[in-house]
Amino acid sequence: MNQRFQNTLDSVSSGAVIRNRVLRNTYWLLALSMIPTVLGAWLGVQMHFSLFAGSPMISFVLFMAVAFGFFYAIEKTKNSGLGVAVLLGFTFFMGLMLSRLIEYTLGFSNGGSLIMTAFGGTALIFGVMATVATVSKRDFSGMSKWLFAGLLVIVVASLANIFLQLPALQLTISVVAIAIFSAYILFDVQQVINGGETNYISATLRIYLDVYNVFVNLLSLLGIFGGNRD
Repeated sequence: MNQRFQNTLDSVSSGAVIRNRVLRNTYWLLALSMIPTVLGAWLGVQMHFSLFAGSPMISFVLFMAVAFGFFYAIEKTKNSGLGVAVLLGFTFFMGLMLSRLIEYTLGFSNGGSLIMTAFGGTALIFGVMATVATVSKRDFSGMSKWLFAGLLVIVVASLANIFLQLPALQLTISVVAIAIFSAYILFDVQQVINGGETNYISATLRIYLDVYNVFVNLLSLLGIFGGNRD
């Protein structure tokens, strides 16, 4: 009986150690992923990069094709060191895709401060959500269906607005996206803490996308409400 109890304690302790290691590695890789993102954004601004400037729809299709290609490659290599390299390559690509928004924002006289405000706001949101995921005893796994439904609404609305070009709809999309992806940070971090995600490369990819989308939509809102062309 005592031996069985000890084995249970050892199993629980071992599981906690593994989860803590996955979370620590995820945070380190997430921080590292910011370097190629910034590099890609900087290079894209210098090159005036556009995936397909002539057609937003074709640009969207190309982006999704490249992104899902990276997702497939990351999934296939996530259990090796190559997976880290592929993930960092993806974050560089995402930096390139961010460059048009960065270049547009820098067109404001206060563009630099808007970017730093968006970065600070994103960091604050991440810190709050990650802390709640860590200290809360509540299980947030039930959010997954609602979050996925919200994500689908954002995607459909964004596709529609490629043709409609409605400023009010874009504003609504950005506000909803910030809420959805902030909640996704909470969900994805707790998945690691609870052992629902045991691969730090996969965990980093998911949390990176959450953070990236919060930043993009927050920067868009700041540009709409705080951009100064003087």
